[in-house]
Amino acid sequence: QLDPENTGFIGVETFASLVHSHELPLDPAKLDMLVALAQGNDEGQVCYQELVDLISSKRSSSFKRAIANGQRALPRDVLLDETGLGFYKRFVRYVAYEILPCEMDRRWYFYQHRTCPPPVFMAAVTLTQIIVFLCYGARLNKWVLQTYHPEYMKSPLVYHPGHRARAWRFLTYMFMHVGLEQLGFNALLQLMIGVPLEMVHGILRISFLYLAGVLAGSLTVSITDMRAPLVG
Repeated sequence: QLDPENTGFIGVETFASLVHSHELPLDPAKLDMLVALAQGNDEGQVCYQELVDLISSKRSSSFKRAIANGQRALPRDVLLDETGLGFYKRFVRYVAYEILPCEMDRRWYFYQHRTCPPPVFMAAVTLTQIIVFLCYGARLNKWVLQTYHPEYMKSPLVYHPGHRARAWRFLTYMFMHVGLEQLGFNALLQLMIGVPLEMVHGILRISFLYLAGVLAGSLTVSITDMRAPLVG
């Protein structure tokens, strides 16, 4: 009735009155995003497909373009002004403000993050790295600059261009570290950045991205320095 020409668009005012008159149980934050997106296009209209995508937790290409172009306006208070949040929600909000520059992205992250399934990939990788480091540290009795120990460099996990035939080394070097400083820095970044990302994008996307970065590192060393071993 509101879209007789079946264009898939209706005006913002019409949509707002529809929500109000029918008391539709829409998430206020997602409603804010939809209105902000509509205000970013030329006609100021709400797109049906964008509504569906937003409710089903998808980000359409037009939604991404609106964010990229900065064409958005939040009719409600910013996320930082929301009160009555528990400790965990406040922590998630803090993470959003630390890693995201735009208010719209912060809201999207705040309402999209999930604790189930838990972010097991980044936690498992970090824990494995710590265990491997402790094992080699105890075995070699060396906790700083382990790569200077000849037995350390004989490890089947270290990548070296001369051992390219052993394909597993292209990935397993990620479990080896130079010393406590490198391990601590890597573990901190993985937990502070990787875990929040995995809570939004899921284990498949994050594991693929992480392993792609590991593989890119070993491939880069292969073509830039044929004598350089690689760890961490």
